[in-house]
This record gives sequence, C-alpha cells and structure tokens, in this order.
Amino acid sequence: MILAIHDVRKSYATAEGPIEILKGIDLGVAPGETVALTGESGSGKSTLLHLAGGLDRADSGAIVMDGDDLSKYSESERAWYRRAKVGLVFQQFNLIPSLTVSANISFHAKLAQRHDSAWEETLTDALGLRQFATRYPEQLSGGQQQRVAIGRTLAARPQLILADEPTGNLDEQTGDAVLDLMLELAKGAGSALLFVTHSTRLAARLDRTVHLRGGKIA
Repeated sequence: MILAIHDVRKSYATAEGPIEILKGIDLGVAPGETVALTGESGSGKSTLLHLAGGLDRADSGAIVMDGDDLSKYSESERAWYRRAKVGLVFQQFNLIPSLTVSANISFHAKLAQRHDSAWEETLTDALGLRQFATRYPEQLSGGQQQRVAIGRTLAARPQLILADEPTGNLDEQTGDAVLDLMLELAKGAGSALLFVTHSTRLAARLDRTVHLRGGKIA
C-alpha cells in the first residue's frame, strides 16, 4: 500500500463537548489505484482526507504513507510531506492570484524540486490551457481554474493525489471532463488517487468505492 490507514480516530471540541468524527478507520490505497470516497455530509470524508494530507493530526491510530508514519513527523516534515509526497485538490482552487497560469502550474513542482518543463507543457496541453498560459486566475472560468489546480498538483508527480469534491462547483459536463483528465493524467504520472465525491455516477468510474457512514467504513 502507498497509503495505509489503521484504526484512525479524530474528534473535535465543541461547546457541548467533543464530537468524534472518525471512529476507527482502516483503509489502504495501492500504488496507482483510484479510490472513490463517498458518504453523506458529516460522515468524515473531508476530515479523513485532511489527515491523510498532513493538514491535521489524528487523535489515535496510524497513517502510513510510503512506509512513514505521519504521526512521527514534525511540523516542518509535514510541510515537506505536503510538498513532495502528496497532491491536494479542493473545491476552492487556491491559485496564487499574482501568478500566471503557467507559473501556477509549475509552483509546487519547483517547491518539491521536481520542475520538469516538458511534463508541465504536456499537462498544459492536455488540460486545454495552452491559450491561457499567460493569463491570471481572475481571467479564467471556474472550470479553467480547476484545471489549473489539477495541473499544479500533477506537475510535481505526487505519489498520492487527495481530491476533495474537485468537481462539486462545476456543471456536470465540465465535471466529467475534469475527472477524465484527472484519471488520465494521474495514470500518466503514476499517482494513486483518493477522490471524495457525493456522486455515485462519478465514483463508479474509479477502481473501487469506499463508503463512510457515521465516521466508520460502511
């Protein structure tokens, strides 16, 4: 497994006391595998993705990425992990407004010291962004910005892509096109994909589906 999650639990404090969001999750993702993570709102999908992405820490259990337990990482090591090991794609595009499309795509790859201009050009063409390469995010549509975000993630050739409802703000046709590209380009990069979605139709296109219900795998 490139990602192995063992008995992971996570709670958050509230005025009424702690609420347990994840109640003992076990999940493995193999190298190059595509996995859909489904479930109702509040079932813990985004929380699990944030833990796997090193954006938050589990209360207990283990998240092992490529043989390394994230719980043993310092904050600086977790930042390195997010740059070099995983790629994150969210509904919010999180593009850098002051950078062009081309510069946004190369940004993370340069941070990870994996800048490959030929691969970035391949991504730019595959994502249909060549004509927009010198534009800025505010000059793009939502679908175009999402494609830039995907290109930025894939440019660094991460071992694992974590995508949280990346098509949630897009119309069905654009969402289908974005998923087509993500699957094709993830395969080209050799990346595994954990893809959160509410759509059973989209989930059916991935290798397998894992369903969360009430903080547990159903």
